[in-house]
Amino acid sequence: MGKALCAASPAARACFESADRALGFSLSKLCFEGPLEELTLTKHAQPAILTASTAALAALKESKPGLEPPRFAAGHSLGEYSALVAAGALRFEDAVRIVHLRGKAMQDAVPEGQGAMAAILGADAETVAQVCAHAAEDEVVTAANFNSPGQIVIAGHAGAVARARNLAEQRKLKAIALKVSAPFHSPLMAPAARVVAEALATVAVEPPRFPVISNVEARANAEASRVRELLVRQVDSPVLWEQSVRLMAEHGVTHALEIGPGKVLSGLVKRIDKRIGTQTVFDPDSIAAARAFGT
Repeated sequence: MGKALCAASPAARACFESADRALGFSLSKLCFEGPLEELTLTKHAQPAILTASTAALAALKESKPGLEPPRFAAGHSLGEYSALVAAGALRFEDAVRIVHLRGKAMQDAVPEGQGAMAAILGADAETVAQVCAHAAEDEVVTAANFNSPGQIVIAGHAGAVARARNLAEQRKLKAIALKVSAPFHSPLMAPAARVVAEALATVAVEPPRFPVISNVEARANAEASRVRELLVRQVDSPVLWEQSVRLMAEHGVTHALEIGPGKVLSGLVKRIDKRIGTQTVFDPDSIAAARAFGT
């Protein structure tokens, strides 16, 4: 992950080197060589994705000097940290250390096998809320990600999530169990939120150079004083991605760059509002395409 980009861009390579120094181990080797089982552990995947995303942005800026700042930045879950780094609110080195801790804390918050997540397809928010309320019994299950119309992810205790899947299927909805290691963005993540709060209290936060749309409110924030609070609340609250994209569309956004590994968010944006065109930015070829995007 990111190997071709680093070979082509000194600026991208510098990001990976900076992450290695900040973390005290070779994240770059893990990204470039694996093993995959280690890279996909949450405590490694979170800093790896942040680093790869920041490196891709650095390479884009390197290839296109004078790149104008965006109207907004936004990121899905972990991606909010990438957005804040891009906006200058967090130093990259601080962010990569915090998300390493965040990943470990989120994994440790719920013993393995006791939590679960599932995607409910074809339902609106009210229906999912009803399903979760009926399935909870004496456990926790709630909406965790509002990804796009008809795609809502739920999270909570494994038994409650299984009951919610059954209830959803009885309503002729599709319910897919997700291969995740913990029930992210649910109230069960409260212990992880406390760890993140302690870590964020030790780092400097600057006013964002452009507004960053927070996951927890789906509103644009340009105040340094609110960054920590919004990131802490994000850990055990739902990700309002659909609402965030709609906000951008309402403010006239017509082009969006998905900076970092994959193209999942581009697919979600198309389902949310087709007026917004997207371009991925992750490897040398996509960076070349991004230079002409929106011009």
